[in-house]
Amino acid sequence: MPVEMLFGAWVATGLTLFIMTFLYQDNPLFKAAEHLYVGVSVGYEIVKATDTVLLRLIIKPIAENGEWSLLIPVGIGLLMLTRYVPKVSWLSRYAFAFIVGVGAGLAIPRTISSFILKQIEDTVRPLLTLDAVEGASFSLSLLNPASNLNAVIILIGVASVLYYFLFTVEHAGLGRSVARMGILFLMISFGAAFGYTVMARMSLLIGRLTDLIEFASPSYHYASLWFAAATIATLALWATRRKDVPPSH
Repeated sequence: MPVEMLFGAWVATGLTLFIMTFLYQDNPLFKAAEHLYVGVSVGYEIVKATDTVLLRLIIKPIAENGEWSLLIPVGIGLLMLTRYVPKVSWLSRYAFAFIVGVGAGLAIPRTISSFILKQIEDTVRPLLTLDAVEGASFSLSLLNPASNLNAVIILIGVASVLYYFLFTVEHAGLGRSVARMGILFLMISFGAAFGYTVMARMSLLIGRLTDLIEFASPSYHYASLWFAAATIATLALWATRRKDVPPSH
């Protein structure tokens, strides 16, 4: 096995176990892994941004292709740095205003298309389908499992949820039942979103545990076992020393 792969496995094992020690309580091992993760992430982002933005998108196009128009966005970006100079900090407002305006102009149409128009499209789908049949002009299919049932559920759900948020009408009688149905659909939606988030986190955990099991094999020189023993011993020593230190007043 290459030395680089073996070294990476040992580092990944150690950092994973150090992060998991937070389940016990906040400790120096977790803080060391946390600080290392943040520091490496910031350093990677700085290097990535320097290579991608400064070199490939600004310096090379200007030096090789003479695209001097790129100096305009560079100037707008430099205006943001005037926030650190109190006397001219007001210039940064123009840069922020431009970025917010462009960002809103790009985000609003996409948001309307994805969350409003798409929802309207799914809501107004026909509840009946026309299927061509040999020897007949058409036939009505009321419960096509793939389309009609979904369309009915979406229609009922959207209508009941919208009615629930209609506070100008008293929720009494039949309206109370419709409002309660809207609450039911909201709870199902929130539960599905929460369940999806939990499953995504569980998938990450399963991936880390799978790596720990793999790194405990002889091919990786029992990295998981060695680090687990060292982590437990370090936490035990740290907990013992904490008990010996008198509390500060």
